[in-house]
Amino acid sequence: MSDSASAVATLPLDSPDDADEQSPAWPAVFALTLGVFGLVTAEFLPASLLTPMAADVGVSVGAAGQAVTATAVVGAIAGLATAIVTRGIDRRIVVWALTGSLILSSLLAAAATSLTTLLLARVLLGIGLGGFWSMVAATAMRLVPMSALPRAMSLIFTGVSVATVSAAPIGAYLGDLWGWRIVFVLSAVLGVVALGAQLLTMPRLPALGSPDVRTLFDLLRRPSIRLVLLAIVVSISGHFAGFTYIRPFLEQVPVLSVEAISLVLLAYGVGGFFGNFVGGAIVARSAKAAVIAGSATIAVMAVILFLFGSSIAVAAVAVGLWGFAFGALPVGFQTWMVRISPDEAESAGGLLVAAFQVAIASGAIFGGLLVDGSGPLGAIGYAAVATLLAALGVLVFGAKSPEQIEAGGAGRPAIH
Repeated sequence: MSDSASAVATLPLDSPDDADEQSPAWPAVFALTLGVFGLVTAEFLPASLLTPMAADVGVSVGAAGQAVTATAVVGAIAGLATAIVTRGIDRRIVVWALTGSLILSSLLAAAATSLTTLLLARVLLGIGLGGFWSMVAATAMRLVPMSALPRAMSLIFTGVSVATVSAAPIGAYLGDLWGWRIVFVLSAVLGVVALGAQLLTMPRLPALGSPDVRTLFDLLRRPSIRLVLLAIVVSISGHFAGFTYIRPFLEQVPVLSVEAISLVLLAYGVGGFFGNFVGGAIVARSAKAAVIAGSATIAVMAVILFLFGSSIAVAAVAVGLWGFAFGALPVGFQTWMVRISPDEAESAGGLLVAAFQVAIASGAIFGGLLVDGSGPLGAIGYAAVATLLAALGVLVFGAKSPEQIEAGGAGRPAIH
């Protein structure tokens, strides 16, 4: 790294091609990684804090679980709208604002005394999460040469992996030690650190192009795109129906203590960390294979939990393997989408973000209704059915869907 952070920050990267002529702005890429880490950590916290949050705010566990729904619904809208709403604005300012929403959301959640305030806090998080994810790849493209982009994206996704490993178990442990409100204050501190790094390192990134909604509709006319989006909605909704309410399940079925739940959630996170790497290896051969394997394995683990989850050992191993299986899904879906739409990668990325958030929202809604109506086993059962259907759907219909457009048929993705 030959340039200092201050030197990089004064460099106006006015076009994507300029990035090929400049030294990589690795400090800025690392600042994006911190932003992703903070946002994903905040997104996953309710899974480990849901029971005390619900009790403190005075609502049912299912109602409190709609904090996840609020984030997902708004995140879906933000993922589609951010590039359009913020056109003409320097992209570093947009990144700063989205990270700022993480800070405000966490502080508001820490101070929440009603479900309304808690939901408002999670709406703010949804804006930051959906907007950040929709533009992080395009921003990275302007910070490093194209030859260094895979390394940059790997670094950014490391933030996701670390957050996946640490958010739930550490959140559960610290929530029991200091209270769930302090955990959200610490989430705000993470946001402050990320914003500080971004203020110091992000170069000027003038807005490029003039995005509109027509491209989104053009993409939706492609059968292969529709298959990916449908698979995301079904599989990810099943996953989050089970994962959002995994703490109530562990409390009521194998009857674990808070400390034991923290260890099980740590196993889930560690499993997801290694699942990312294994999923990447599978994706190198076939992204659809990674999606099928991940979804089918989650279905099997959910069935095992449904039938034998009262055993502490079985529950712990099944949850850990669930995390391992889920680790393959994001990389599988993202790579599949990029391979079938390299000509409109950024717009396709917006659709991908929206589909994920819709899936998370629907999973939290169905899971909450099932938990309140029939207990946590209902949510686990839905997770099994949905993920199995997704795996079978991709296996059957994916055979007729191209995974990769032939070279020469697409240009470099537009960056806005």
